[in-house]
Amino acid sequence: MTPLLTHFSPQPGPAERPTLLNSPFDAEEPPALARRAAEEVMAQLRAGYIGPDVPTAALHGPEGGKMFGVLVVEDADGHVGYLKSFSGQLLRAWDVEGWTPPVFDRQARAEVEAPGEARVKELTRRVEETRSSPEWGAVEAALRQLELRQAEEARGLKARHAENKRWRDAERARPGAPADRDLLAKLSQRDDVELRREKARWRAERQHLESQRKRLTRRLAALERLRRLVSQEVSWQLYDTYQFQSARGRRLSLRALFEPRVPSSGTGDCAAPKLLVHALRHGLRPLALAEFWWGAPPPGGGRVQGAFYPACKDKCGPLLPFLLDGLDVAPSRRYRPPDLAHHELPVVYEDERMVVVLKPEGLLSVPGTDESVTDSVLERLKQRYPAATGPLLVHRLDVETSGLLVAAKDALAHAALQKQFIERTVKKTYVALLDGPVERPEGVIELPLRVDLEQRPRQVVDFEHGKPAVTRFRVLGTSAGRARVAFFPETGRTHQLRVHASHPRGLGVPIVGDRLYGRPERRLMLHAQALRLKHPARDEVLELEAPAPF
Repeated sequence: MTPLLTHFSPQPGPAERPTLLNSPFDAEEPPALARRAAEEVMAQLRAGYIGPDVPTAALHGPEGGKMFGVLVVEDADGHVGYLKSFSGQLLRAWDVEGWTPPVFDRQARAEVEAPGEARVKELTRRVEETRSSPEWGAVEAALRQLELRQAEEARGLKARHAENKRWRDAERARPGAPADRDLLAKLSQRDDVELRREKARWRAERQHLESQRKRLTRRLAALERLRRLVSQEVSWQLYDTYQFQSARGRRLSLRALFEPRVPSSGTGDCAAPKLLVHALRHGLRPLALAEFWWGAPPPGGGRVQGAFYPACKDKCGPLLPFLLDGLDVAPSRRYRPPDLAHHELPVVYEDERMVVVLKPEGLLSVPGTDESVTDSVLERLKQRYPAATGPLLVHRLDVETSGLLVAAKDALAHAALQKQFIERTVKKTYVALLDGPVERPEGVIELPLRVDLEQRPRQVVDFEHGKPAVTRFRVLGTSAGRARVAFFPETGRTHQLRVHASHPRGLGVPIVGDRLYGRPERRLMLHAQALRLKHPARDEVLELEAPAPF
């Protein structure tokens, strides 16, 4: 029995013990026993203790929080308890008393890591030394001075040639005796010859300096290429120190599991792989698994303290199925919208050119990637208006969002309406219930968004690569500690309102029922309540409204 195993007291009865291990990629709530274990660990974290010299306060500092995990297991004596783990390091430490250790072979890593880091650092030093060398600076300065002088000479030459042309044009237009047109043509040719001669001289002046810069650039590129190759080779050697054994006894290194793809940084150090490896190495039978976030959200947002999350697909997608091979694992429970086959699609406005419907929560706007789910607003509109032409739907709402959805009955109306959405002249109002109070009564949120490459379709805030996203908001009231907020989006990015609500630099409070950026509940409390737009064929402004059903 490993001292890292915490036994439940009282022990769960036979009926409480799962017969199948839940999939680590489940989008649903974890099993009851895993939740019980997680709540015990959360109580420890809430009390402020992780381990010796590792206070919980560290998780609320600049480095942010962590993903934690619990694995409920049964030992050889039939007793049930749980292991606990954290992703990566805590305060730059791999080992914390009471928590499962990292997967890698320590001696093998020590033999690779320090020498490898030294090689990469030395190459980095040479790269920076080359980039900041006096020779490089002198060449760059000389080129800048030369470019400034040549630009000034070019402006002077252009002005003089323009004055010559004006004189020739005036001579040709002068009344009286005809001008010597051959002489004027020769003068024009002389200017052309002078321009070509000066351009050739400028090129010759730059040639020597540009040759020097190319030589230095080639040297720098060669050093950077060598650094990348050495860094990649060191990474592969480190990945070889991670040896994984499946429940069937098959062994593979991290390199073998991912080759030819290079794994993302931190692969193999997530909480779930550490838990499963430790359990399998010590003869413990996995029963239930859960991962949750604790501490400050990451810079990109999308994590709430105490909320449960599935394993990431990028790092753990190839790894966890290998470890679980040989265990009885339940199929992954993906989020599936409710069956709304008998739910009507109410019409809020309709005429011969367009229709506005009230989409219920849980109904797709358009068919999704899951071919088993065929119901959607688009499919219903096609059946309702078989004679309609064009794409019909003008915009979309998330499957979990309810509210007003605009469709056109012909291609011209569709183009006219879509143009308004593209040019952002449509005024949209959403109403949401937030999982807490909001300090500011109103304001503007500007946080650029991009897709989370490790966990699609989640979005993250990224000030370098994200697309601009702007939302105005106004607090309508607060009841039972939850704020009711009106959102007025000025852009239409995926999950924009959900991220702007949950992110610390937005409102810092997720929307109630947000399974991606907050905590799951009966439904996502977000509703597209009002639209103001121009009719596609008449000089008329339509103001449409459907109050939120919550």
